[in-house]
Amino acid sequence: MSTPTAILQQYWGYEQFRPLQEDIVNAVLEGQDTLALLPTGGGKSICFQVPAMMKPGLCLVITPLIALMKDQVANLKKRGITAYSIYSGMPYQEVERVLEAARRGGCKFLYVSPERLQSKLFQTYCDGLPVNLLAIDEAHCISQWGYDFRPAYLQIADIRSFFPEAPVLALTASATPKVQSDICEKLLMKDAKVFTKSFARANLSYSVLEEATKIDKVKHILDRVPGCGIVYCRNRKRTKEIASLLELQGIPASYYHAGLPQAERAARQEAWVNNDTRIMVCTNAFGMGIDKPDVRIVVHYDMPDGLEAYYQEAGRAGRDEQKAYAVLLYNEDELTDMHERIALQFPTLEQIREVYQAIVNYLQVPVGSAEGVYFDFDINDFARTFQLNLTMAYSAVRLLEQEGVLQLSESVFLPSRAEFVTNKESLYEFENAYPALEEIIKTLLRTYEGIFDNAVPIYERQIGRIMLTEDDEIAGQLYQLHQYGILHYQPRRDEPQLCFLQERVSAQHLRINMARIEVRKKVYADRLAAMFAYARNRDACRTQQLVAYFGEKDATPCGVCDICLKKKAQPMDANGFKRISDNVITLLKASPLLFNVLQSKLPEVKRNDLMEVLQFLNEEGLVVRDEAGRLSCPR
Repeated sequence: MSTPTAILQQYWGYEQFRPLQEDIVNAVLEGQDTLALLPTGGGKSICFQVPAMMKPGLCLVITPLIALMKDQVANLKKRGITAYSIYSGMPYQEVERVLEAARRGGCKFLYVSPERLQSKLFQTYCDGLPVNLLAIDEAHCISQWGYDFRPAYLQIADIRSFFPEAPVLALTASATPKVQSDICEKLLMKDAKVFTKSFARANLSYSVLEEATKIDKVKHILDRVPGCGIVYCRNRKRTKEIASLLELQGIPASYYHAGLPQAERAARQEAWVNNDTRIMVCTNAFGMGIDKPDVRIVVHYDMPDGLEAYYQEAGRAGRDEQKAYAVLLYNEDELTDMHERIALQFPTLEQIREVYQAIVNYLQVPVGSAEGVYFDFDINDFARTFQLNLTMAYSAVRLLEQEGVLQLSESVFLPSRAEFVTNKESLYEFENAYPALEEIIKTLLRTYEGIFDNAVPIYERQIGRIMLTEDDEIAGQLYQLHQYGILHYQPRRDEPQLCFLQERVSAQHLRINMARIEVRKKVYADRLAAMFAYARNRDACRTQQLVAYFGEKDATPCGVCDICLKKKAQPMDANGFKRISDNVITLLKASPLLFNVLQSKLPEVKRNDLMEVLQFLNEEGLVVRDEAGRLSCPR
């Protein structure tokens, strides 16, 4: 039987594991329920992928991040490993095809969103799935004490009954001790092994700057720190503004947010990863799943709403273990505004019902319908149409999502779909009447099984490759068939999608757990207070403060954050001065020494402090320098 290291080398090309990875792999192989806390960039996926490759059956991976899901599936396939994903927007037939392949053993990794676990179709297949490991990514989402609580995670434990022999591996980059305990409890873990890598990053220098005019400071920072970087902002409009200002200053920059078309996002991300763009100005939609090791600087132009998010985003700097910087810019007006916005981020029951009613009016959804149906949904246009505060409306949608009423996906790629809506005899007559469209009709029939019976996903690029024709021309021909009533054609969509997770009810009958929302509000306020305390801190080492938040109490001062550097630069007090001068005189009485030799004998003394002491001793006649430059005490 292959060893974990052999599997690591065979499929991933690494000679050895990173710290803690092998311990976690071995715990899983022993059948232990395991919780692993590995900071951003710590290689969490290896911890479930390696043991899954060593066991018969498949690994069921639960993650809420569609983009990450697709990336990992693509990467596994490149390594010759069978992997599939089931995510929002996939047609029923496609989900069924994937589950059938998994049940037959033609799949090593199956990625699913937590919401999918509760679907009747998925549970129908559960009894036949050969699951050898349950891997739960972003496990902090299960805890209402965490910063990204998702109620769907609470149902994950129910799935364990289908796979009683499969251990659970829960993974997260950041969780406080309270959240760690909650994860183990909610996932029904038995004697869980907990592995925690230190949250301290020796190569990462944290700084906080209180600034009224932030853009000037960003330019100043980027001029002083060479290499590529990220500038995080809270809103989409600001990303474009700052990127434009940096470009005008001669700094190659681009911007990124979830509102951009998928192809544009991918192109901008690739340009940055390849160092064609130096600085990416972005919202927190950027960075998840990107393992770029040489990021030298991460600047937070706006303050995040919690230390968990800040730690993850700042931690994208310096993954190559080389010196890197994380800078947070803030001002007191910003903190006041964030505190006042708590009420908007946790609307009342009446406000939530008002937003729900506005949504169903906006989308024209009748009572008793729409379960599982996706709608294009531009929340900015929605808020303008109904004259709602955008923050309040967005927060209400997110709370409705947490309550399992609906789901808003910032960007879901829904492929084009097509179905012939005529019989074969009429189609034959149409081909004779319109010979220019005959080739695309035949290509559709040969390529897409079932297109006469159901609306099936089709791909213009695939059709274009077969026909040696450009995508735009293919889309035009499909639209012609649609106009002639031969084909029902729905062009692909890459826009925010809102899906109803349950039948639409009247707003007054909407059931919302307001007690749970009040708990979440209190948790959020506490998290914000911790973030404010981090920014206002002027005394404690930044690294010590950060890791203590995550339960790590014994970290030593980092020596490289703004607080530590300021303390190093502080002038000597009288006691320090006397201690250094006494040591100097003792050494020089023993024998004359060159300055560099004297300095090497006092490694704990800063060069500037030693020079200051020597200057004083020389002026007082207590130390002299001979022609060779040696220092000594006169006899």
